[in-house]
Parts: sequence; structure tokens; C-alpha cells
Amino acid sequence: MRYWPVAVARPPASVGTDGTMISISGANGLHKIVVMNPKGGCGKTTLATNLAGWFALRGATPTLIDYDPHGFCLRWLEKRAADRPRIYGLAASLLGEGASPDVPRDSSVVIIDLPAAITDRELHDFVYFADSLLLPVMPSAIDVSSAARFVAELLLDAQLDRSERRLAIVANRVRERTKSFATLVSFLASLRIPLIATLRDSQSFVHAAAQGLGVCELPAHRAREDLSGLEAIGRWLAQRRSLSQVQREELIARAAQRYAEARGLTLGGPTTDAFHAGRGIGRGEEAS
Repeated sequence: MRYWPVAVARPPASVGTDGTMISISGANGLHKIVVMNPKGGCGKTTLATNLAGWFALRGATPTLIDYDPHGFCLRWLEKRAADRPRIYGLAASLLGEGASPDVPRDSSVVIIDLPAAITDRELHDFVYFADSLLLPVMPSAIDVSSAARFVAELLLDAQLDRSERRLAIVANRVRERTKSFATLVSFLASLRIPLIATLRDSQSFVHAAAQGLGVCELPAHRAREDLSGLEAIGRWLAQRRSLSQVQREELIARAAQRYAEARGLTLGGPTTDAFHAGRGIGRGEEAS
């Protein structure tokens, strides 16, 4: 098993032309998937590792980037047998600030597993860095309340635009015929954030994790009932595509326009002055 270290590029000199402070290089069209939720124990690593297994079976050679200091994704990879389809692993904690890692060129998908605690600056950067954002949520009152606050933060503070349809929710450890699941579905309908899949409260995920496998890599008779959720996530991700540099700049520009208007600024247009404002936001500057 090969590992590459990875880190977020932080010095101002490393700010990309899209205004964000994250820089990862790799193959053209690299699909960047970010799994995030500020609440611990919601299944971020379970989702990230099972997606990695799903893509690996389809020849995408995914790269798992583990930002959690506990390194659960990399521990999962260490258990993975050498004869399984390849998955690369990168540890965010191994390089100092300012590093810009290279994802292996044969990897077409990057799956980033974020820890529960990230700063506002990091949240902003990852929102604009990602092609797809996945939010795993467990159907409990506490988890739903936490997810509601986090989605509000994404929409208001990180200026995520719902119309771009880059954010989706995955219900995790679900028992569908329960009041808590009905509450989750009702909550998501009110937010107009798509619930794209449900992952069952199943021991298959536990057994797969113990072997460094995705549940889709278990014998069919053991995982048959758990595959539909992963297939649904895969279909949604297949509709996503990596943003070009121009598209990413326009995305930043629109968010910068909203940011500026909320603070009373009058700008020349969403692709001119607003873009420069976007780069300022990327450096942590305040509009005034």
C-alpha cells in the first residue's frame, strides 16, 4: 500500500486563481468529493471508505484524503488486502503548512474525509474546492438539529448556492419505519436539500470495515440489501462533473457578489469586481 502526504496550502502566495486556499493537483477532470459534518459519530468515515470501495470496483482508482487527526480512513486502508482494487491514501497531517500535494495521475476521484472540528476559513475553502459535497446525517433529534445549524452555516456564512446542486444528504444508520427517520425526511424537505440515499443500520458495514473493504465488496448474499444506498449515491455523483477553472471562478464570483451585497458594497458585476472580492475573501479579508 502506498501513501502520499497531503496538506492544505495556506500562505497567501499559494492562493489559487479561484480564490480558495486549497491546492491539490492531479489528472484533468479530477472529481473532488468532500464528506463533511461538524458532529462526530455521524458516519463520515463509513461513507468515505464505502465510496472509495465503490469507485475502486469500477476502475476509478480513488484517492482517500484523511483530514481527521485520528486517521480512521488510513487505518481502514491498512487492513485492506493487497489483491483488492487499488485505493490510494493520503494523510493531511503529515506535511507542514503551504504544501500542495500531487494526487496520483491514475486517480480520477478524490474523496476527502473532514474531521468534526474545522474553522470557518476551512469550511469556506472546502465548499468552493469541492465538486460534490456529501453530508451524512443520522436520524436522531440531536443529529437533525446539528445538521440544520450546519446547513444554515453553509448557506449563509459559506454562501453555498442551493441552485448549484453540489450538496446532498445521506441518511446513515437508518431504520426506515421509525418516527426519527420520518422527522429527518420532513426536515430535509423544508431545507430543499436532496436526500439522495439511505444507508441501513446494518452489521455488514461493520464486517466490511474490519477487513478494509467497502460493503459493496462483500459476498453478494451478505450485502445485497445494503447496495441500493451506495448505488443511489453513485448515480448522483455520476451526474456531477469536475468544474473547469472558468466555472469555478464564476462560482466564486457569484458568492462574492452575494457577500458584498450583504455588506452594502456596490460592485461592477459578478465576473469583474466581484471576482476580485472573491480573491479577497479567499485571503480572509473583510469587505468594507
